[in-house]
Amino acid sequence: MLCAKGPKVGCVTASTRPDLDSIPAYVPGRNNPHAVKLASNETTFGPLPTAAKAIAEAAELANRYPDNQALELRDALADFLGVTQANVAIGCGSVALCQELVQITCDTPTDEVLFAWRSFEAYPIVAKVGNATAVEVPLTPDHVHDLDALAAAVTERTKLIFVCNPNNPTGTAVGKAELIRFLDSVPDRVLIVLDEAYFEYMRLAEENYPNGVELGRTRPNVVVLRTFSKAYGLAGLRVGYAVGDPAVITALMKVHIPFSVNRVAQAAAIASLEARHELLDRTHTLVRERDRVREALLSAGYEVPPSETNFVWLPLGERSAEFGEASAEAGVLVRPYGTDGVRVTTGDPHENDLFLTFATDPAVLERFSI
Repeated sequence: MLCAKGPKVGCVTASTRPDLDSIPAYVPGRNNPHAVKLASNETTFGPLPTAAKAIAEAAELANRYPDNQALELRDALADFLGVTQANVAIGCGSVALCQELVQITCDTPTDEVLFAWRSFEAYPIVAKVGNATAVEVPLTPDHVHDLDALAAAVTERTKLIFVCNPNNPTGTAVGKAELIRFLDSVPDRVLIVLDEAYFEYMRLAEENYPNGVELGRTRPNVVVLRTFSKAYGLAGLRVGYAVGDPAVITALMKVHIPFSVNRVAQAAAIASLEARHELLDRTHTLVRERDRVREALLSAGYEVPPSETNFVWLPLGERSAEFGEASAEAGVLVRPYGTDGVRVTTGDPHENDLFLTFATDPAVLERFSI
């Protein structure tokens, strides 16, 4: 019996977990067809031409289920990364893999999931959805992961640690030597997830370049997450991947939602990998534009941490929401984060210029005490 207009005599409301009321829903960046959108970390570059062709061809077989194990894509990634297929799992975006990693490590509400804060907004959500306890560890005053504090926060109840490197939303990154010290300080029983969604945008010096896949080769408790949503321009298709020890990958595949990585996404990801040299040229273009925006903001008087991502961070504190609304009124959507700051994604040059015109306006600088 349906109760479309509210409770009635004889109707029974299905019960759900009582703790769901305390779990916030993920909030994406705002959309407005009449405004420039710099509120979501998507690239303004479309899929590579070869990927677009693969998308069209795969769509013709949309009546068929995709390969649930994504064997061809896993093979391509294994070859690209210099690992075996047994080291690779595919997910519906890397965020789905985040939730699955909580599922395979946490089984009681007292189990703890650690992460820096502020960091990727999904971490506390997937921890709580997984019925675990989310533990936030503050960033340093420079808006970087405090790896010493993160290691010190490990307890007997800690099952999983997320390290977003480079970090979303601050754009900052920790280097190789610092990351190795952290990995070596955490007990082997704790699974460490290096979330490298912005890996392709990093430009750290080679000797300090923190390649998680390389660091994880001799560390079975390290899993690396990467995605095709950012640099590869496939955010709308949702495909990410995990690289780790075969035992962890096998566990991930047990909790994987069947057929959740669709046929079109798999085909596009394979084609994008094959055209990755063209992709690198595009990331160079975006990084130059990112740095141009940062330099302009610094010159205007803003505090802007060094970024190794496709966005910049303005730590505006209590003024963040007001700044976001003022920017929206000027025709540019950015992403305020509570009372911490504002993330501004790098768009096309004319879009960035529109934001800079707003942000460096003398009236705006005065209004926000820049």
